Amino acid sequence: MLDNYLPILIFILVGILVGVGPLVLGYLLGPRRPDSEKDSPYECGFEAFESARLKFDVRYYLVAILFIIFDLEIAFLFPWAVALGELGLFAFWAMVVFLGILVVGFVYEWKKGALEWE
Repeated sequence: MLDNYLPILIFILVGILVGVGPLVLGYLLGPRRPDSEKDSPYECGFEAFESARLKFDVRYYLVAILFIIFDLEIAFLFPWAVALGELGLFAFWAMVVFLGILVVGFVYEWKKGALEWE
């Protein structure tokens, strides 16, 4: 019975090896020659002129969250569009409701001014 899970275990182990292996190799084989120039903060070739601990405007995070939401909408929309012929009319109306809810949220954010950038 456990033979059925062997390919999954191998897949997980290869994934871990591909993800962690280069990090470990870089740590073990990489040169370690720290100096003041390498340890200094770097900002596009200029000396740092402000603290790195500045707070970002909340609108930046709001736009990022909106982008993620509407990006995930597309992630749900592609598989649905591919399988729509097999899913039938119920799946069509379920997606219409899903997109309707997203449009209502988008209009709400638009009216609140979340998409305005000054």
